[in-house]
Amino acid sequence: MLERYYKKILDARVYDVAIESPIDEANLLGRRYNNTILLKREDLQPVFSFKLRGAYNKMAQLSEEQLAKGVIAASAGNHAQGLALAAHKLGVKAIIVMPKTTPQIKVDAVRNRGAKVVLHGDTYDEASDHAQQLVVEKGLVYIHPYDDPEIIAGQGTIGMEILRQHKGPLDAIFVPVGGGGLLAGVAAYVKHIRPEVKVIGVEPEDAACLKAAMEKNRRVTLQQVGLFADGVAVAQIGKETFRVIRDTVDEVITATTDEMCAAIKDIFDDTRSIAEPAGALALAGLKKYIEQNDVQGQTLLAIASGANTNFDRLRYISERTEIGEKREAIISVTIPERPGSFRKFCRVLGKRNITEFNYRYGHQRDAQIFVGIQIAPDGNDREELVAGLEEKGYPVIDFTDNEMAKLHVRHMVGGHAPAELQEEVLYRFEFPERPGALLNFLTKLGQQWNISMFHYRNHGAAYGRVLVGLQASKSDRKLLKDFLAQLQYPYQEETDNPAYQLFLSGQTGA
Repeated sequence: MLERYYKKILDARVYDVAIESPIDEANLLGRRYNNTILLKREDLQPVFSFKLRGAYNKMAQLSEEQLAKGVIAASAGNHAQGLALAAHKLGVKAIIVMPKTTPQIKVDAVRNRGAKVVLHGDTYDEASDHAQQLVVEKGLVYIHPYDDPEIIAGQGTIGMEILRQHKGPLDAIFVPVGGGGLLAGVAAYVKHIRPEVKVIGVEPEDAACLKAAMEKNRRVTLQQVGLFADGVAVAQIGKETFRVIRDTVDEVITATTDEMCAAIKDIFDDTRSIAEPAGALALAGLKKYIEQNDVQGQTLLAIASGANTNFDRLRYISERTEIGEKREAIISVTIPERPGSFRKFCRVLGKRNITEFNYRYGHQRDAQIFVGIQIAPDGNDREELVAGLEEKGYPVIDFTDNEMAKLHVRHMVGGHAPAELQEEVLYRFEFPERPGALLNFLTKLGQQWNISMFHYRNHGAAYGRVLVGLQASKSDRKLLKDFLAQLQYPYQEETDNPAYQLFLSGQTGA
């Protein structure tokens, strides 16, 4: 298998459209971690992503008869732009089916490359199904984004370049994983030439389809996929890619949203470029690998795979970066409700910087404050902060890893519900971010149950996050859950979340 892919990669046609991207040393990050850290800069490609390599290589292998029919793909981002550029270069008609939720910047980028864009459905799966219908109706040639030997070979040229450009010691290569085309190509080449070099895949924690497949030794389909790193938001690893990966990859690491945001900042600090979440995923995995294994003095390389992100998302990314860098703790602290209490609390913190403070009067005896506090990124400073406050008699709850607290509660702290509000339940939703989606959501939700609390904030992504309180009697809960299932929006109940209980529920502080 490796010999076959090695030859295919050597013969791959990518340089009619792609550049041989440079390898840059991340000096600031390397000094911080006491390792040599390298970045393979695929974000510098003409479409700001590695995807054009596989797309062009696949099209270059098609017959004249197939090219005359035209090509089609379903994609919400980088594959679409890569295929559009490849088709323009070869003078071939291209149709890209994109979900209606696709940010306008990506739709415009594909159209500017000369491809026809068809907007269909709210998700990639719906767009893909429609693309397959058009294949049958129009006789077009479907170009898969990852699960194709020619696509894999095209992406594998990145592995070839890495070994050609970097002749010195190389301990591990970190590769982002969605469907697995990039990882399969890089691993096939590297393991054939230098089997001692570790190849490590990195996935989002909430879209870890490869990790699930490796654990069960077969492909599985995730019921739900996180969308923050939309470039790798895939529910099932590819069939051919998994066949290659399972025999060539040393390890799979997962990264959280906060860790990806911190890696985006790391790339910016060293290169002054802004990676997309999937583009910084490999570096997030590299950092976690160092921390978990206490690695020092090694040479580690991460593939910076893309830079196609919306400007609107930078606010959200910046907000989450400090936590991802382990430089901020989010905590709830109970202090006495009397003059001078907050000043005394600040004195206990000493020289620590307060990054956020939320409070509203709610009880004559105790005050519940929501606080962000700067911490040192190394060691156990967060645990020491909590322990130190508890020693001084302050009840503390650590919300640093509480997703609801970070997404919603920190923007909502303003008082508990009135005592007369009874039987409130809380749900956190994700819904497709397109015109009319919020109105549709509210229209469907507000027909049977009273909305007692609502928080929505646009993060410039393809999906919206909503926190909703509903009044529903215990006898009515099963009917409510049946109704929520029919809505077909991913949701999670948060009624028992301590952030809600402490800051928003009417059942606390009475």
